[in-house]
Amino acid sequence: MKLQVMNDQELVHLYITGQETGLEELVRRHKTKIYTSIYMLVKDQYLAEDIFQDTFIKVVNTLKAGKYNEEGKFVPWVLRIAHNLVIDHFRKEKRTPVITSGDGFDIFDVLGFYDESIEDKMIRNQTHKDLKTLIQLLPEEQKEVLIMRHYADLSFKEIADITNVSINTALGRMRYALNNLRKMMQTKEMSLKIN
Repeated sequence: MKLQVMNDQELVHLYITGQETGLEELVRRHKTKIYTSIYMLVKDQYLAEDIFQDTFIKVVNTLKAGKYNEEGKFVPWVLRIAHNLVIDHFRKEKRTPVITSGDGFDIFDVLGFYDESIEDKMIRNQTHKDLKTLIQLLPEEQKEVLIMRHYADLSFKEIADITNVSINTALGRMRYALNNLRKMMQTKEMSLKIN
């Protein structure tokens, strides 16, 4: 059977039975989603790469030890491991994750925008910059759910599993995050009109 048509669970089983190609295909299939979710929390390319590698070292060790039992939930399981490693890193550093624009990978740079005038591009860039600044002002739980939902494209079920909260809590945090962003944008617009 071709690796590309196998589901995640079949690939995990393939790897557990000693065929490295199972894990290679899982990494190839999910690396972008996993790396992006790590990067959006740590906002540092090299740190994200380190945590990504540490995540898969932990995945390999768990699989080889026969302790994997997340039937059909490979990606949420790996994302939960990655999320915990990010939290561990920030606990050691005694700081919280930040979202700021900086050198290196920027999720907004890879989104496709075509046929834009220079003015449209400038407005879009300023809007993205403003949005990143406003996201930074959100409470941690709201910021985390917003990043996982919109940048890592996770479902609320996956977010709830990763953050160890109920789906309703994850949904509530998202609703509060969007409401807070809306209020902050309105405040910003009002201050611009006054000036």
